[in-house]
Amino acid sequence: MSTIDLNKETFQQAIDSDTPLIVDFWAPWCGPCKTFAPVFEAEAAEHPDVTFAKLNTEDQPEIAEALGIRSIPTLMVFREKVLLFRQAGALSQPQLAELVKQLKALDMQKIHAEMAAAQNNQPDPE
Repeated sequence: MSTIDLNKETFQQAIDSDTPLIVDFWAPWCGPCKTFAPVFEAEAAEHPDVTFAKLNTEDQPEIAEALGIRSIPTLMVFREKVLLFRQAGALSQPQLAELVKQLKALDMQKIHAEMAAAQNNQPDPE
């Protein structure tokens, strides 16, 4: 599977999908983004069960601002509507491959349970 382009109409749909999602926030003028693009595309081709998406921060500044994107490239990884990973800077091919491997191996029931427990332990906002 190749990558898909996200915009304000499709961003939330991609997060809400049951398919794990890796988003590359980039811009056309960004040198490191251009260097990382083939690595991202190659990994996307290897994993049709994961959605690899690109969001051009120049074309979609509202989303980039809402998510606090301050430098590019930035990667965000979502699964079952949960942000699991966020990192500024390009990854090498082995690093991205390992990230995908870890994403697929996650026990999401455990993560949801931990999130629920953490929410239940928060003090009342009175």
